[in-house]
Amino acid sequence: MPASVTSTRRNKVVCNLVPGLVGVLLCIFSTGSSAWGVELSDCRKLYQTGDYADCIEQTALEIEKGRYGEDWRVLKCRAELALGRHLEAATTVETGLTRYSWSIQLRLLGHEAALRVDDLEAAAAHLKAINEQATRYPWRYIDTPDLVTLGEAALVMGADARDVLEAFYDRARKRDPKSAAPLIAGGELALGKNDMTLAAEFFNEAQKLAADDPEVRFGLARVLAASEPARAAVEFEKLLEENPNHLDCMLLKVDRLIDAEEYDQADAWITRVLDVDNRHPRAWAYRSVLAHLKHDEQGVVDARASALSTWSRDPQVDHLIGRKLSQNYRFTEGAAAQRQALEFDSDYLPAKIQLSQDLLRLGQEDEGWKQAQQVYDSDGYDVVTFNLVELRDRIAKFRTLSDDHFVLRMDAREADIYGEAALKLLNEARETLCAKYELDLKEQVTVEIFPDPNDFAVRTFGMPATSGYLGVCFGKVITANSPASQLESPANWRSVLWHEFCHVVTLQLTHNRIPRWLSEGISVYEERLANPTWGQSMDPRYREAILGDELTPVGNLSSAFLTAKSGWHLQFAYFESALAVEFLVESYGREALRNVLHDLGAGIPINVALERRTVPLTELETGFEEFAKHKAGALAPKADWERHDLKALLSDDGNEFELWAEKHPTNVIGVSLYVRKLVEGQQWGKAEIWLKRLIELYPEDTSHNNASLQLARVYRKQEQFDDERTVLKQYASIDGDALTVYLRLLELDAETKDWKSLLETSQRALAVNPLVPQVHRLRARAAESLKQPDAAIGSYRALLALDPEDPAEVHFRLAMLLHQRKDASAKRHVLAALEEAPRYRAAHRLLLRIVGEASGERGGSTP
Repeated sequence: MPASVTSTRRNKVVCNLVPGLVGVLLCIFSTGSSAWGVELSDCRKLYQTGDYADCIEQTALEIEKGRYGEDWRVLKCRAELALGRHLEAATTVETGLTRYSWSIQLRLLGHEAALRVDDLEAAAAHLKAINEQATRYPWRYIDTPDLVTLGEAALVMGADARDVLEAFYDRARKRDPKSAAPLIAGGELALGKNDMTLAAEFFNEAQKLAADDPEVRFGLARVLAASEPARAAVEFEKLLEENPNHLDCMLLKVDRLIDAEEYDQADAWITRVLDVDNRHPRAWAYRSVLAHLKHDEQGVVDARASALSTWSRDPQVDHLIGRKLSQNYRFTEGAAAQRQALEFDSDYLPAKIQLSQDLLRLGQEDEGWKQAQQVYDSDGYDVVTFNLVELRDRIAKFRTLSDDHFVLRMDAREADIYGEAALKLLNEARETLCAKYELDLKEQVTVEIFPDPNDFAVRTFGMPATSGYLGVCFGKVITANSPASQLESPANWRSVLWHEFCHVVTLQLTHNRIPRWLSEGISVYEERLANPTWGQSMDPRYREAILGDELTPVGNLSSAFLTAKSGWHLQFAYFESALAVEFLVESYGREALRNVLHDLGAGIPINVALERRTVPLTELETGFEEFAKHKAGALAPKADWERHDLKALLSDDGNEFELWAEKHPTNVIGVSLYVRKLVEGQQWGKAEIWLKRLIELYPEDTSHNNASLQLARVYRKQEQFDDERTVLKQYASIDGDALTVYLRLLELDAETKDWKSLLETSQRALAVNPLVPQVHRLRARAAESLKQPDAAIGSYRALLALDPEDPAEVHFRLAMLLHQRKDASAKRHVLAALEEAPRYRAAHRLLLRIVGEASGERGGSTP
């Protein structure tokens, strides 16, 4: 046997020793040499690239040759588990322990293998042995691999996660700063506790040490999935290229495909997983989820039975099934699955956490909060539960307004300002939409409005810092961001609540079986019907996308939400979904749409329902494409939308750009650039002429810095305030979110004392942000002038809740109005005015009048 370089050198050192000892030393020093065959690193490479069978074969050969070290058995066992060879894995562990009885790595793998052959006694015995050995021989388990193993075993046995991080993983990192293993373990722990920040720290550090390790890359990709799903998807694909049999990565792809309602593709990937391990419990659990979503009752039972075929009381199976059902808004079924998981293991925290969220989303709040508290008491580290428990205390301070149909919770101050208006709007939506879709809604709907966007995110998603949503509906519960959380770019809260209540109707009508595109499409469509300034309209970018063949076919609309590359693409998914609903109603009638919803509620798949109530899907998609392109082509039909290279003209100081504009007077893009140059140069006269042309070409433009807004600024610069007001009034009638426009109009209306217009404009402003004191102050003034005391009183009361600059004046005006109605609370407000301004003469006179009238009434009633 040829010796390695190292062993040759050592031979020279020991050349005078007895031959027997020399032979022993040669054997020892050559254990890592190529003379044995393959290296352990070669086998690890086989494992990392998904060649599990070859890995098993090679490690088995080396073990037969007598290769020393537990690592060979550990790797062989992992490969066997990956292929679902659970009995073989258990045998590998048992035979390995005859030689390496102290190996806790083998013991932990033995625990998993025993579970997979439903030998719970053996599984418990392995954990007990790990605990006993670590307690009896702690000095033996101080290297990094064993410290990591002890940490993983401690988690299985229910140890506190933070204690594991400190006692095992941190020690392991200090023991070997160049090892990525404790960082990977810490990252996995953090992911399991929904601590994405800590997980990112661990995996980023691990990447510096082992950038090519697939588990490092897989961990980083999962961290990215929450914030950058498109980038994460690319990383997952790269990982699958390197290891086409990476089971966890394939299952994550299944998970995403289910969310995108790409059920056939999801099933194909499940098959790929089962080709590697035909009894993989999570693969069969996902197949059970698909059967649920396809309303295949026998398929549900069969797939779940297969998932439990190796470990009959595996809580992970029902937890996964329930989690995916809840993610698809099947909260009732999801909660039932979590309860089943807890019957298998009453301490299984993931099921408890999910159940608490399911109950809260079902409106079963007492039980939901109780469940969250129980989880927190047993595991204070889980980020989702911690957030929920913290949120509960803040929600407890909310004001509750309710009637027969709604329970509305919101910040107490905001409730004083617009709570009644919100409740009234919700009832209007209920009356309109329930009648339109023939829904007999019997239960109260809970609506919670949050001034803090992080509180909204925690209540809705379990995690803070989740942006991009104004509101969410779970079927019986609506959560929404309040205007206070949208100060930079406020949205019309009335349209948000209308949109979300429409989800209540469609979700309950279909028993939460409606695909996302149809639910969102109907909600946006109904927004536009309720108020033409709400919702989304065709714009130049949507027009370009549709005419440029970016329109999503009807059958793929749900995936457009999941695979959106940017915020704009997500908004386009909403728009084209609403356009599809408009097409269905205009082409086949509202009755057809209602029938589709009823079919979904009966368990009929969406494409089958569409074909039953309209035409074959291919014909439907062709019709939709023609409809959408017709709509796109109808946008500003006299406008020229061609793009020209105008960079040279933008920097030209002569009249070249003007000459170009004269030759292309209908080119919206080019003329808009020309006008911007005129405005920057303060050429107000020319700018006015061209801006009027742009408005004539495209009067519906509500984009940022559109022609209407620019023309209003031109008039303001020239102090042509009547013209400015005319332009802004016209614009206000087409844009439901234009708060800055509304505020400027209020100023102009007040200056001209056009109280009727001011009242109308103030209503628009309050629909966007009811927390602006200026709006309430001017609205109260207008209402008083128009002899509308109810409106004036409401505005003054709202103004008081907003800490006005002159509270004495507000209290006094409110007291005057209340006194005219002989409302006893007038005295309280006039006293408050005097408390703020003791020398307020008018308030003194009003108080004397109130007191005098009250005395006269008492005197007149004395016998």
